[in-house]
Amino acid sequence: MHPRAAFAGLLLGASSLIAQEGPPPESPLSPKEDAVEQMLSERESPEALQKAIKTARDLKVSEQVILEARFLFHVDRAEDKEIAALLPDFLAFKDKFSLEDSETFAGVDDWLAVTEYVQALAALEKGDKDGFKRHITEAFWLSPRQGAAFAPHIDRIRLMDAMKVVRVDFGKGYTDTLTGQPTDFGKIIGTRKGLLLHFWSPWSQECEATLADFLISAEYLSANDVAVASVLPETSAKVIADAKTMLSAAGKKISGSWIVDSKSNPVSAQLKVQSVPVVVLVSPDGAVLFNGHPTDEEFWKSLGKINPAIVRPEMRGRD
Repeated sequence: MHPRAAFAGLLLGASSLIAQEGPPPESPLSPKEDAVEQMLSERESPEALQKAIKTARDLKVSEQVILEARFLFHVDRAEDKEIAALLPDFLAFKDKFSLEDSETFAGVDDWLAVTEYVQALAALEKGDKDGFKRHITEAFWLSPRQGAAFAPHIDRIRLMDAMKVVRVDFGKGYTDTLTGQPTDFGKIIGTRKGLLLHFWSPWSQECEATLADFLISAEYLSANDVAVASVLPETSAKVIADAKTMLSAAGKKISGSWIVDSKSNPVSAQLKVQSVPVVVLVSPDGAVLFNGHPTDEEFWKSLGKINPAIVRPEMRGRD
């Protein structure tokens, strides 16, 4: 097994492998080895990566290893567009890959699988679904143990296709989580430009950890013509009670509407919500504009299309 533990660790947490592996303390790294480690571990910013790459190049680190570092950087930051942009470089190395030089891959097939993966993402950027299917299938064939890394992109495409025919019913009745009173999405959206459905649970550690940030975002969106409704997919008395307790503990004004999904034809099932948190952006006519994780860059792009005044929180912080 190669020291970098191959493509399996690469797409499923390469940065942790880099942190755990390496020579023992009594074997200090040479300047070149240290530069490679720094470059492969860099995740702070594109500028920091370029600085690490310059140091590596000055010490004659191979361009193949530099490409591996660039790939790792964008994989760990979930930057699919930037990964797709690496395609010309991957194709240039496709037939001259050196396993001996590699700091990441366990075998040639792993390298070829990554090349197919990059080609698949590049096809997605062009809207070429057939090209995506062809390349992602070949990536599976070359490195089947990496299915968990490839599958999210396939799931994403299938979800987007399914959402094209969905129309959310604004007249369907729901129950307010906090008051127990009846409500519906039509009342919640009113005359605003869009409706954000936030699927959450008090039993989700991620939802609990991000609740404070969500409340800030919900207040911001509400002030920018987007209604926000947080939906509990579970309908048991226990989860509703725990939801009320968590919201009470938030210690501030609770922004947006908070509702419990219906037991009959739940909207969470209609929107194929299988985990939380998930956000679904809906237009005033009920069409789905986005369905996915709240940290997805496309989510904020979709919000910006509804109201150009809306920008991602970290962008607001730069003003």
